[in-house]
Amino acid sequence: MINRPTDTREIDHQRRRLLGVAGMSIAAAQFGMARFASAQSSVPKPPGTSREPATNASFAPLKQINAGVLSVGYAEIGSVDRPAVILLHGWPYDIHSYLDVAPLLASAGYRVIVPYFRGYGTTRFLSGETVRNGQQAALAADTIALMDALGIQKAIVAGYDWGARTADIVAALWPERCKALVSVSGYLIGSREANKAPLPPKAELAWWYQFYFATERGRAGYEMYRKEMARLIWQTASPKWAFDDATFDRSAQAFDNPDHVGIVIHNYRWRIGLADGEPTYDAWEKRLAEAPVIRVPTITLEGDANGAPHPDPASYAKQFSGRYTHRLITGGVGHNLPQEAPKAFADAVIEVDGY
Repeated sequence: MINRPTDTREIDHQRRRLLGVAGMSIAAAQFGMARFASAQSSVPKPPGTSREPATNASFAPLKQINAGVLSVGYAEIGSVDRPAVILLHGWPYDIHSYLDVAPLLASAGYRVIVPYFRGYGTTRFLSGETVRNGQQAALAADTIALMDALGIQKAIVAGYDWGARTADIVAALWPERCKALVSVSGYLIGSREANKAPLPPKAELAWWYQFYFATERGRAGYEMYRKEMARLIWQTASPKWAFDDATFDRSAQAFDNPDHVGIVIHNYRWRIGLADGEPTYDAWEKRLAEAPVIRVPTITLEGDANGAPHPDPASYAKQFSGRYTHRLITGGVGHNLPQEAPKAFADAVIEVDGY
């Protein structure tokens, strides 16, 4: 049985609005974005470059639906009978990374779903007994469960950071559910066995927070200073992104989730073998450790000013056996590519749909 969103009347309302009126102003109105339509009159920048700063203030009221072990909080725009796009965020970010991407896609004719991961925003575990597990397969399973709950058989899946890894896994393990893929920084599926091998000192330095989180001091420090930590990561991962306090504070609210610290700490400890996963995911993790080739059509993106650890595109091109394109987005674009260059990200989703 398919779980229906708690706000079904809003879906009907959106459908009537989309069918009755056309253009960017519709997507803007559904999000409560008065400034969006006027921003479209600005002169576009050349392809492959970043756009001007974000123009939209907030999402419309979020929806909530039971999916798997979670009650998932998510934003949605677009008619339910349109092709689905699922946009997945990273750490330490949230759904607002897609505040400008989502209406661009909705205006192009897509149903756009932007969920909070477990441990973020309004997403909650349905049971207090469920393990607060942040391993990679768990987040991918959450995405499939959400698709099932929303009645989405197949979707374009796109993301960056944790979201890119999760999108990669969905494409690799459930290709029948993934029409196409957009992944920032490419192929990010991990292997705990491979992670045992040390990296050169400069590369290890870039992962300083992973080692910090491996200690109980790090857990306590993140609990106490989660917003300060997030701001530091934003600054170092996107050194040329001049975000303001309002932009940061809007996303930082997502870290007040009661399970946030537990999920983040487990995610990084699990990666380097310091925390166990769940047997439920063992078979999937075994397949992922073999670095499965992704066969669905894919576009990978990279910002020219990404200050976070990320692989060289040449190192993962062979992991995509379907139609594939890699694109470097210039103009000082950092790690949070969809928020820093929303048009480039949206254009990639629309383009890959035609592959």
